[in-house]
Amino acid sequence: MKKILLCTDGSAFAENIYHYGAWFATRLQAEIDVLCVTDIRGQQAVQTGNLSGAIGIDTSENLLTRLVELEHEKAKIDRQRAKLVLQAAAQSLKSEGVDRINLLHETGFLVDCLSQFEAGCDLIVLGKRGQAAEFASGHLGANLERIVRSSHKPCLVTSRQFKPLERVLIAYDGSPSCQKILQFIADSSVFEGLELHIVTVAKSATEQTAIARLESAKQLAQQAGFEPVCSLIEGHSEKAISNYVTEQDISLLLMGAYGHSRIRHLVIGSTTAQMLRSSHIPVLLFRGNSHL
Repeated sequence: MKKILLCTDGSAFAENIYHYGAWFATRLQAEIDVLCVTDIRGQQAVQTGNLSGAIGIDTSENLLTRLVELEHEKAKIDRQRAKLVLQAAAQSLKSEGVDRINLLHETGFLVDCLSQFEAGCDLIVLGKRGQAAEFASGHLGANLERIVRSSHKPCLVTSRQFKPLERVLIAYDGSPSCQKILQFIADSSVFEGLELHIVTVAKSATEQTAIARLESAKQLAQQAGFEPVCSLIEGHSEKAISNYVTEQDISLLLMGAYGHSRIRHLVIGSTTAQMLRSSHIPVLLFRGNSHL
């Protein structure tokens, strides 16, 4: 059974996470687990340091009692907020035709909680940034790189604005991650009827290895029932892919979390990270051992 794990915090990105999650759920005939994790750091109001020497024992005890009360109140507010976030998610998903929805609330850290839920899912959907999006428009969310690094499932990183998916681009470099992408489009009907583009970026348009790589990808896509638009582009990967996305009005980018030079990168591939930062469209990331 197909299952999508959708991570939300009710931020500015959340509504479009629901739109994209619903699009994939209806195409895959999948159910959705909606996960909202309350960051435990927001509830740690009590400080364990001994203040009695500075302000007196009685005053210190009264202060600690008050801090405990505030922490309990904060926990109640956080639970209520999570409930409202999940209800809003369910309402949005149902309005787009998703009827199998499970609402999940955890307290802790998203990266730690994710491991217990991702084993039973086929796709993870999350926003590029969370609640601090307005203050970090040039950066990725604090959890995103850690999730992509640790997860074994494909991750759909959504954009701020939703647009219907019509043209899909595979940034193909022949890596194991990209092989998984081709296997995915062969095994799944999720992109059936959409326009498929495949791009390989090389230092030269006459580079034989790149030409052979692109031809191989084209043949595999054709075997899956597509007639892909294939292009070999000279230049720097990030810029070339970004320009192609804009010029061809691409609505979804598929790429590997790591390329051939993965060993040189501590987190995720440099091209992948840059595309995630700059992209205004959703990016579906695959690792070499991921599957859907």
